[in-house]
Amino acid sequence: MELPNYFLADLPDASTLTPQLIRDACLTLKQNRAKFLAAQSTESIIAILAKLGREWLEPDFHFRKEVLEKGPQETGFGRETLAIGLNRFFAQLTRENLEALVIQDLGSLRRLDEVTADEVEQKQDRSSIAHGPELLVHVTGGVLPNAPFMSMILGLLAKSAQFVKCASGTSFLPRMFAHSLYAAQPKLGACLELAEWKGGTAPFEEALFAEANCVTATGSDESILEIRNQLSARVRFVGYGNKLSVAYLTRESLEKHGAEKIAAELAEDITAWNQLGCLSPHAVYVEESRATIALDFARALADQLSAREETDPRGPVSPQTAAAITTRRMFYEVRSSADPLTKVWKSDGSTAWTVVHDTSVDFQPSCLNRFIFVKPLQDLAELAASIGTLHGQISTVGLAAPMPRAKEISTRLAQAGVTRICRIGKMQDPPLTWRHDGRPSLGELVTWTDIEL
Repeated sequence: MELPNYFLADLPDASTLTPQLIRDACLTLKQNRAKFLAAQSTESIIAILAKLGREWLEPDFHFRKEVLEKGPQETGFGRETLAIGLNRFFAQLTRENLEALVIQDLGSLRRLDEVTADEVEQKQDRSSIAHGPELLVHVTGGVLPNAPFMSMILGLLAKSAQFVKCASGTSFLPRMFAHSLYAAQPKLGACLELAEWKGGTAPFEEALFAEANCVTATGSDESILEIRNQLSARVRFVGYGNKLSVAYLTRESLEKHGAEKIAAELAEDITAWNQLGCLSPHAVYVEESRATIALDFARALADQLSAREETDPRGPVSPQTAAAITTRRMFYEVRSSADPLTKVWKSDGSTAWTVVHDTSVDFQPSCLNRFIFVKPLQDLAELAASIGTLHGQISTVGLAAPMPRAKEISTRLAQAGVTRICRIGKMQDPPLTWRHDGRPSLGELVTWTDIEL
């Protein structure tokens, strides 16, 4: 499929980019927003997005077919990994979920369209209206598509012109989504621009940020700080830096459901996007009522990852990544010769998956790409001690626990700074209404006007 050159990212390379071209693109976006987007109703935007979500789930949708055909070469993800990831994301993009997101963050579906009042405001003789930034800039990080997809959706709901700056080599999936939006509604697509260049290209970024009213960014803590320091005080900044995730299995859940069932669900969390997202578990902590429960679970998890490699292979990784996995494996294999409770299960002849049973409760990050630690512990207090130094850095805890204990555990984890707790198997599949890093995703973008008459 030959795509038209609607976006700067469609150009063969970035050699034609100049600061003036970026400034001109921003000016055009603002003009198109005023003509095509500012007066659109929230309901009409939601209808377009929901229809697009349904189309992306159809096997014959040409943009989906293009992603599954060219995506493995462009992104490094296998075809099945891409298909599962697209299904999970676009299954959430429904009218009901989009309406719930707007109401959750803004209190009324019409809040961005007109002055309105919810029940509380009516009692106080108050009303309000919210509006999004005129030009919203998104700086994306990494190859995972969910964050840039969601950023564009939020920008449309906020009725903002949007400029999406992708890191080098990562624009393929955002481009496919942007083109599908342009095909669905050209007037909305004309309020969107995508470009790709190497981070730290100061002339380009100075031109872009000078036109922005709000900037969102995802990436490393260092890159987030660097972007923040480039912005003037008048520009709103929403940054999402480094986050980690873990899983926690209670003894009751393992006794009730068995290691095999829970291992199969956790394998979904590990293989989704090859464990590269901030929602991917680095380690699973297992409560033990007898000495070999965690060991048995690690063995069951290895069986599940081995089976998944047959149906959903991880795909190739860079020589540097493969070397890091091999080195980490060797470290624990050497340790296992002196410690019979340290065990390593791994794929034969490749670095496709690795399970390490490690009796140290101390947290250490995984090298990802389907490399997981299994750590036995006695109780929740040990988990809190293990992740205590990571306050504010834990994004998600996948939890397997009976409901009475789940409430107790969730309260303790919330106090430890964890911003999302979910079922095992759903770590990489948050609802559309998820508050990213504990903050209202749409609410972070808008400015309110209160009317007290």
